[in-house]
Amino acid sequence: MTATSRPTDNSNRSSGRVIARVIWTSIKILIIPVLCIAALIVGLAVGYVILGDKPMSDVFDSGTWKHMYDLVFAEGG
Repeated sequence: MTATSRPTDNSNRSSGRVIARVIWTSIKILIIPVLCIAALIVGLAVGYVILGDKPMSDVFDSGTWKHMYDLVFAEGG
């Protein structure tokens, strides 16, 4: 049994395959940051609502997170 060699000439690739490959590569590169951001949002919501017994609407309020920042980085005496 002998295997036939495939031609390595890339000049006859269809543009559809190239575009699909670029799109697939972009998806693979972007999936990790998107999943990390989604995990951050879910973690904030779970921690704030379940552990903190606060309403879900406060999770996305910027005043809440400013208050938490002030508590963490306040100069104590």
